[in-house]
Amino acid sequence: MINVAVCGANGKMGQEVIKAVNNAEDMALVARIDIKDGEFATIKDAKNSVKIDILIDFTQPKSIYENALYCLNNGINIVIGTTGLSDEQISELKSLSESQKLGCFIAPNFSTGAVLMMKFAQMASKYFDNAEIIELHHNQKKDAPSGTAVKTALMMSEENPDFTKGNCAEVETIEGARGAKSYNNIHIHSVRLPGYIASQEVIFGAGGQLLTIRHDSMNRECYMDGVLRAVRYVNENRRFVYGLDKIM
Repeated sequence: MINVAVCGANGKMGQEVIKAVNNAEDMALVARIDIKDGEFATIKDAKNSVKIDILIDFTQPKSIYENALYCLNNGINIVIGTTGLSDEQISELKSLSESQKLGCFIAPNFSTGAVLMMKFAQMASKYFDNAEIIELHHNQKKDAPSGTAVKTALMMSEENPDFTKGNCAEVETIEGARGAKSYNNIHIHSVRLPGYIASQEVIFGAGGQLLTIRHDSMNRECYMDGVLRAVRYVNENRRFVYGLDKIM
């Protein structure tokens, strides 16, 4: 039996994770951690009271890095669904995971459909020199661009050195109109509106044709299969992983 703690237990994702863990025959929920009306207020409080094999974190960008450092420095494997980590922080967590021989699984998106969308976009990047990403989320999402968009751009950049070939010299008459410029000049546009859960489309352009690859999440249940996959993988392998695509 895998002893699982959930950090951010009272959030919308945290509540969905708790239901999924409770329904998994090979897992036991041992701690609900949340600074607001949680069974435990901090990871340290929970660790001092129960045995935790793996902690699942769906909290806030401002707290995830410190949460991960605490876990990896205190013998707790961690599965991270919170986005907002910088490349430097991810690199540091990778080094710490390897030195401590503990599992650290970071996934910008746990939806299998979203992961396939990212992989298809990476495949298409071999054949198109121009591409942009539009990501659309609910208006309570704090970080922009989304971790999914950043991961997608990173995967695409591995296949093509420049995604603005042939573009004219651009002038923004309103700053930010062209979105954020990410890896290898991939522009990312972030939309925040009530009504969305999470959607993303990658648009490729070439002479006389457009290719659009899109994924839409209708509810948070779609992420749970990926979360449980990650927990089981970390429990068996105790290593660093960035992206659900690495185990699919």
